[in-house]
Amino acid sequence: MRCIVIDRPGGYDALKLVEKPDPVPGPGEVLIAVSAAGVNYADGIIRMGLYESAKRLHGYPITPGFEVAGTIAGVGPDVHDYALGDRVIALTLFGGYTDRLCVNTDRVFRLPTHMDFVHGAALPAVFLTAWFLVHELIHPRRGDTWLVHSAAGGVGSALAQLGNAAGCRVVGVVGNTHKRAAAIGAGCDAVIDKSMENLWQRARAFAPEGYQAVFDANGVSTLRASYGHLAPAGKLAIYGFASMLPRNGRINWLRLAWDWLRTPRFNPLKMTQDNRSVVAANLSFLTQQSERLRTGMEWLLARFENGELIAPPVSTFPLGAAASAQRAIESGSTVGKLVLVCETPRGDAQA
Repeated sequence: MRCIVIDRPGGYDALKLVEKPDPVPGPGEVLIAVSAAGVNYADGIIRMGLYESAKRLHGYPITPGFEVAGTIAGVGPDVHDYALGDRVIALTLFGGYTDRLCVNTDRVFRLPTHMDFVHGAALPAVFLTAWFLVHELIHPRRGDTWLVHSAAGGVGSALAQLGNAAGCRVVGVVGNTHKRAAAIGAGCDAVIDKSMENLWQRARAFAPEGYQAVFDANGVSTLRASYGHLAPAGKLAIYGFASMLPRNGRINWLRLAWDWLRTPRFNPLKMTQDNRSVVAANLSFLTQQSERLRTGMEWLLARFENGELIAPPVSTFPLGAAASAQRAIESGSTVGKLVLVCETPRGDAQA
């Protein structure tokens, strides 16, 4: 098997393509011949050494990657729900940048019949994050108005689709004009291009009474104002801190410390007086709640199967070009999802 390994945190050169013996599935596991692996912003944070769950749940050396799509190439003892050749997607909790991977069956799902591996690998992390934020934390009501930052990105576009499906009015925020069409295509009713418009003036114009939900993965650059634009009983949903991280692959520790000091600390007393809430999610810390996540994935996949939801636009890179993929996603210029593509799976199988 080939996989990307990070021996210790660093820049893009920390991503090494190595060869290892093929893994063998144990009890309750399947071996997946991986055709495609999703790339997420969090993968770069793992490379930098700043992703808390990578340090707490795994440690280094580590292979990044939270999602894969491919074909069952082996089944472990007591596995009866999957057979050799089945087309599947899987949640991985690290380890996804590889062409062979053993995964417990509680994290494996059948690929929608009309979907290819590349688009299948683009689904689990971003849509499950969006599902958890929307249906477990926000609880949308028809007619609510949302503000979605980074609306042309992976999670942002998933949030827009879920909001549209729930009957909410979605105002999306994008950082470049070329992303506007993608945000509209994902279901945004209106789009604010902050490279051309005053973000907060436009946000106030679209919702003078405030938003029932604001989804923010920017961090210090927008959190305080996002909270300030909530309606009474509104919720600020936080799932990342992208503006606090570098776009050149290297950490500026002084700037990071300064941004950390400037990050809002939300006071429970003030939130009570404001009648507003702050919620947050990190998918990697939810993986031990497999039944909860399986419920979400099955809910999502049923809607991909019937066409209610669609996969985001995808850009692909070879597995060995993981550094280029991470450089691209950290640049802030990409639209939709990035996916690493492995060579055509071999015909070997283990049972």
